[in-house]
Amino acid sequence: MSLDAETTIERDPGARRTAENVSGYLSASAIFVSFLGIFWHPLRLIVPSLLIALVASGMAKGRIQLAAVLIGGVSFILGLALAVATGHALW
Repeated sequence: MSLDAETTIERDPGARRTAENVSGYLSASAIFVSFLGIFWHPLRLIVPSLLIALVASGMAKGRIQLAAVLIGGVSFILGLALAVATGHALW
């Protein structure tokens, strides 16, 4: 079998949908952990959730992926400020 310039290899559309679904679940879990991290150990929880949100946004582009990254950033700042103001542990 030879490949010409006119021959196209079509990708499986199901694979893209699977990546979008996994990315949505990762984004939702990152949002949940970011909110949890505001009130309990911000550095221990929010930094990994931000990394998960960035991986999810690399897998698929969408509103929930953008929301996960933005919520993670705001939660990081708010969690650190709240921990310093109340005297609780950051780590």
